[in-house]
Amino acid sequence: MTENPEPPVPAARREILASDEDRTRAELRLRAAVESGRLPLDELDPRLDEVFRARTQGELEVATRGLPEPGPRDALVVDRAPTSRSLLVGIFGGFERRGEWVVPPKMTLWTMWGGGVLDFSEARFSSQETEIRALSLWGGTRILFPDDIEVDVKGLGLFGVFDKSATRRIGRPGTPRVAVRGLALFGAIVTKTKALRRR
Repeated sequence: MTENPEPPVPAARREILASDEDRTRAELRLRAAVESGRLPLDELDPRLDEVFRARTQGELEVATRGLPEPGPRDALVVDRAPTSRSLLVGIFGGFERRGEWVVPPKMTLWTMWGGGVLDFSEARFSSQETEIRALSLWGGTRILFPDDIEVDVKGLGLFGVFDKSATRRIGRPGTPRVAVRGLALFGAIVTKTKALRRR
């Protein structure tokens, strides 16, 4: 005897009430579709109205109709407030920023007899252009960049190391760009590119 297949659930899920976070994700999805040229600009405001009025998951599905499901790296530049301070200091200690976070347009990294790690692999950017000022005095800073953003590194290693190996040009419209500038004095500032896993 064969078992009966489970009934489909999408119809039931459509009646689930939408949260503010669900509406924010739908809004970002629409804005990303306009930026990529998938959705005409004149359709954005009417669809955003649908998103803001939506009470259920089903109504959000209607507002985002015709758009593909977002991938793991969609909408790298987001209309959200930064979730990190613009000044990170490691003096006789250290700092670390990893995981999902929103990058401020300008950051200053300062290490002295300490260290710091800044990982952009899962980050989103609050601006198309990001500027990082890095200073290392008898300390070390390591900056990891994903391979789908543009990076420009210029700095000086004076009795130290200022590594520029993460410099990368993409040339694709809408790609975030990070400029790193700074000085390593009796210390090290290392930049590396981190290859992302593709689906």
